[in-house]
Amino acid sequence: MDIATQTEIILRRTGYETWQWTGVSPAVICFESAAVIGFVHVFPSAIELLEGWEAAQKVVLSRHSSALRAAGLKAWNVYSVLLTPEKALAQRRAVERLEEDFSLTRKIAREGIRTQDDLEGALLPLTAVKAQPILSDTDFQDRLQARLKNVSEDVLMAFLGAASAEDVAKIMVEKS
Repeated sequence: MDIATQTEIILRRTGYETWQWTGVSPAVICFESAAVIGFVHVFPSAIELLEGWEAAQKVVLSRHSSALRAAGLKAWNVYSVLLTPEKALAQRRAVERLEEDFSLTRKIAREGIRTQDDLEGALLPLTAVKAQPILSDTDFQDRLQARLKNVSEDVLMAFLGAASAEDVAKIMVEKS
């Protein structure tokens, strides 16, 4: 999986503008929304992530410093996303501990990013909350009637039928 490309896809799908900054190798994925700015760095290994994240962060912040200064309140929500596909059990805690370092940027650091699910999980702090309600096969009207036991049948039928909002309101007033 190409982590950088998939990261751009996920971030765009959730409303961020993204672009690649090729001033370093590998390229950095930059992203921005109305409230957040960030930079995604993909490292080949956990060791390289641990040894190189600070320098990578400083380079990208230095390059984008004028834009960050002009960002106003958004400059308080700058993220460095540090990822590696290597599953490194020995370094896992050290990688996770990077998130506790709030110097210059907030951090999201993960090792073992190999699947789309891994990547989506890593990016959860940046994406919108997704709720997937479980809807049964029961008909909507039956479910609504069951929940609105205290509402008169006339009001419920008017609401579910073709009655206007004003007509439903009139029936409600008459029934109360």
